Amino acid sequence: MTSPHANALVALGRYLREYDYRFITVTPSTHRRINRRPGNERARDLRGIFGWSRPFAAEDVAPELLALMREAGIVEPDGALLRSTLRASSLGELLVFHSAYPTEDEDAVFFGPDTYRFVGTMGRAFPWLGSGPVRALDIGCGGGAGALAIARHFPHAEVTGADINTRALALTMVNARLAELPNLHACHSNLFDSLEGDFDLIVSNPPYVLDPSELPYRHGGGMRGAELSVRIVKESLGRLRRGGNLMLYTGVAIAGAQDEFLEAIRTELEAQCDHWSYEELDPDIFGGQLGEPGYEDAERIAAVWLHAIKR
Repeated sequence: MTSPHANALVALGRYLREYDYRFITVTPSTHRRINRRPGNERARDLRGIFGWSRPFAAEDVAPELLALMREAGIVEPDGALLRSTLRASSLGELLVFHSAYPTEDEDAVFFGPDTYRFVGTMGRAFPWLGSGPVRALDIGCGGGAGALAIARHFPHAEVTGADINTRALALTMVNARLAELPNLHACHSNLFDSLEGDFDLIVSNPPYVLDPSELPYRHGGGMRGAELSVRIVKESLGRLRRGGNLMLYTGVAIAGAQDEFLEAIRTELEAQCDHWSYEELDPDIFGGQLGEPGYEDAERIAAVWLHAIKR
């Protein structure tokens, strides 16, 4: 995202805040059902344009708003109407730009209910950190939700959002500017490949499903999507300072009584951590995924939370 586009997008975010815009992003299936209701074929207000990703007529929006959208490069034709290529979601007092619905592009930037669970659980764990980290990292940051939450809560910390998706990194920096968080910066990195030094806090909300299209924001690799999460745990433990914290939110396909992800990381956690905890936040998410290839013996997908403290 070029500087003029980024500047316009920040100005657009300020415009939305000025008009008290708020929107909570739902699951794709809920989004699809709501948009199919009679009367929801096109946007009638800001939430319709920037939340529900509905097409709109140019004459139905304020000229200054449409000018900002065009300057930011986020308007595309939708038949005789127009459509925003980005959404804006509320995250507490923050406003976060991310990809419009449906997220089908290779470089789509995800935000959804998982994001709320991730940031909410992380926030409840912040008291464990005392005065907070000096150096923090959000691996696979997407639009920067986790990094934004850390930078806002610990303004003295140097916070990095890392991702392989350059579009995500551009939006992370726009979202940081909109939130007025100068202590957050973005880095293009495949996990830790381009990152130097150690960290006091590492967080991650990685992709965790088997995606036939292998879209980067969805596909977690082998082990029914858990492979990437296993890599993040093992590599993070090697880059944490003594007493540093790892916080991971992910999804795990459960077959019978076995949690393959937990068994894959247990030995490393016991060898390198003085304290670690692991819990299911939700026992049954993405139930529709169980009908996809690769999940034939899985009974459910659970949302899990890992918090480990390096010895």
